[in-house]
Amino acid sequence: LDEQFCQIEDLQDEASPNFAEEVVSLFFKDSARLMTNIEQAIEKNPRDFNRWDAHMQQLKGSCSSIGASRMKNECTSFRNSCGDENDEGCMRSLQKLKREHGVLRQKLGSYFQLLQQAGPAETATRPRGA
Repeated sequence: LDEQFCQIEDLQDEASPNFAEEVVSLFFKDSARLMTNIEQAIEKNPRDFNRWDAHMQQLKGSCSSIGASRMKNECTSFRNSCGDENDEGCMRSLQKLKREHGVLRQKLGSYFQLLQQAGPAETATRPRGA
């Protein structure tokens, strides 16, 4: 995760103590849908790299919005493979992207679980400017 995730956490306050978790939950729902759309586009439109790229651009934007840098990098790799009309490269990137999605889901799930266990009074704060 990059600085974007920290900025999302900074938006959390007493009025919306679960803001970051809610944003991440929406991201996982949206990104799963977008990955399904990409897989369907690949299946229904073999070698239509422009269509594949358009779907991946949506997912890349979603990844950027929460700071999922590894996923964003795989989206870029996929898009580069589309530009090269390299369907095997696209498939490799999509598989890596799905793995990164699963890893991120697991790690953020654990992270939010720990935050809930800690409770609001014990939640550590990140130093400003760090």
